[in-house]
Amino acid sequence: MKVAFITGGTKGIGYGVAERLLKEGYAVTFTGRSQEGVDTATESLKALGEVLGVVADVRDASSLQKAVAETLNKWGRIDAVIANAGVGVFKNITDLSLEEWNDTIDTNLTGVFNTVKATLDALIAQEGYIITISSLAGTNFFENGTAYNASKFGVTGFSQALMLDVRSKGVKVSTIMPGSVATYFNHHVPNENDAWKIQPEDIGDLVADLLKMNPRTLPSKIEVRPAKVK
Repeated sequence: MKVAFITGGTKGIGYGVAERLLKEGYAVTFTGRSQEGVDTATESLKALGEVLGVVADVRDASSLQKAVAETLNKWGRIDAVIANAGVGVFKNITDLSLEEWNDTIDTNLTGVFNTVKATLDALIAQEGYIITISSLAGTNFFENGTAYNASKFGVTGFSQALMLDVRSKGVKVSTIMPGSVATYFNHHVPNENDAWKIQPEDIGDLVADLLKMNPRTLPSKIEVRPAKVK
């Protein structure tokens, strides 16, 4: 049985990926910041397969290391890592606080670094796969996006350089760059008006497809947009 490790898996994209990979027969460890969120997601996902929810904050390297240790203690391996956890604050630079800047960079960018560092040895052992969730904002800047653009440009660059670093070790790296997704992001609650957007399960499908590709083939950067505009 293969094992996937997903950050930010209690809702949104991370939850959609966890749901799909459980259906694909993976055992899944997912992380979330709150015990309540982890417990709720675990309860709803456990009917689909082997799942382990762990409270961990990607900003804290030690908490991720503990989550990885729990995963290896339970299943002995990690085959795929989906570095998904993220936040978004969209403010003009005149209103953006240092705390908001730091939280965005520490979660979206340093959190990906921490996730990779915590799991890399296990992935090398299995010749596994790292999938980072960046954004179209990782190549396209927009007004009120200074913090978010900086973090996602960083994730895109980090992921592409990481791909070059580890492919000689048998580890594949892809970054998925979604446009508008119907998710709990920037305090948004998904509703019927989001039907035109990419759905979290669509990203789950894409992750599953990447993991099933022939080992000789590597789509290193995937942009994905809603097929229609609102």
